[in-house]
Amino acid sequence: MCMTQASAAPKAARRRHDREIVALAVPAFGALVVEPLFLMADSAIVGHLGTPQLAGLGVASALLTTAVSIFVFLAYATTAAVARRVGAGDLQAAIRQGMDGIWLALLLGAAIIAVVVPTAPALVELFGASDTATPYATTYLRISALGIPAMLVVLAASGVLRGLQDTKTPLYVAIAGFIANGALNVSLVYGADLGIAGSAWGTVIAQCGMAAVYLAVVVRGARKHGAPLRPDAAGIRACAQAGAPLLIRTLSLRAILVIATGVAARLGDADIAAHQIILGLWNLLAFALDAIAIAGQAIIGRHLGAGDAQRAREACRRMVEWGIAVGVVLGVLVIVTRPLFVPLFTSDSMVKDAALPALIVVAISQPVCGIVYVLDGVLMGAGDGPYLARAMLVTLAIFTPAALLVPVLGGGLTALWGAMTLMMAMRMLTLWLRSRSGRWIVTGATR
Repeated sequence: MCMTQASAAPKAARRRHDREIVALAVPAFGALVVEPLFLMADSAIVGHLGTPQLAGLGVASALLTTAVSIFVFLAYATTAAVARRVGAGDLQAAIRQGMDGIWLALLLGAAIIAVVVPTAPALVELFGASDTATPYATTYLRISALGIPAMLVVLAASGVLRGLQDTKTPLYVAIAGFIANGALNVSLVYGADLGIAGSAWGTVIAQCGMAAVYLAVVVRGARKHGAPLRPDAAGIRACAQAGAPLLIRTLSLRAILVIATGVAARLGDADIAAHQIILGLWNLLAFALDAIAIAGQAIIGRHLGAGDAQRAREACRRMVEWGIAVGVVLGVLVIVTRPLFVPLFTSDSMVKDAALPALIVVAISQPVCGIVYVLDGVLMGAGDGPYLARAMLVTLAIFTPAALLVPVLGGGLTALWGAMTLMMAMRMLTLWLRSRSGRWIVTGATR
């Protein structure tokens, strides 16, 4: 009932929650911002090799990003499970839970390698790569696929550390990984003259290094608290079962984004170009809101694990207030800077005309997005994955016809982003109803 409880938390309690939120959210935001810089650095280095190489990198990276983002539940589910154990005061079980998630990540990564490496040419062809870009895309995909287990381990291990209320270590690892990735790419692409293959190997080495650091941290914690490191079939199976609803949620959200891009493509070249610019900004704004959600996962899981339902409600309410406030600030920034933002990406007047009014809709939706991200994180922290999966399927069912009607009814890109705002409003409604019901409040070391 975090959004409807009338009495405000005392000032001291609000300050305590604020300190916790800031301490977890700010480093989390930094780590989230660093992640897309990996691809930007690769693109900048490979782009100087030629257009076909850059096009090949674009196709391969899209496939890799999709494959990894589907399994983001490795971070979310692990954060919630570990945080509960931390709240219950059982650090040994918390780290044991985290190790199960890491072993699941390794198994999934091995399975992806087994699929992607032999089918790389077919996958590249499926994404419509040109004849000149195909060999480069295939080369990059086959080599980079070898780093997928490390990428998934990074997801799971970052979830462990977040559950342990540590978001600073993931930030430090992300920064170090970014620096190493850039240095390795330059050395291998130009110094060793390996071309696009050098970029792929540099990224794989950087990813493996990041995974090794995470594993060293987790293993040190396991030895300190006497947690076993060997794989446990029952624990791995439990992690997979806990992550399955979040997988459904993620796939539904990806489907929404794919449908939106497909509709924008039907509106015309100017609209799809403007849509890609806006989508990039939307994702950037999401980092700030997702950082609060990550703090929510860790804090709510810990309070529920400790059996403190009241503090969980207070923390939820305070984080919603943070989400609204940050959303308002982001919305104002979008409105103020939109005349300056769009020209950074294009000088085409038609693209500008399509993007500028749609950005107003994006700006207006930011407070709604703030509530959605925060409550999403709260319910993840509570382990309420099955409800999140059902709610996202309902949202997908409502968004799909609304988006598909845009080319028929008119309104262009502004109407499409109106449908995206409707989608976020629907998510807010389903999450608000759940938070109001109080059914997410289940205390104890396990849900």
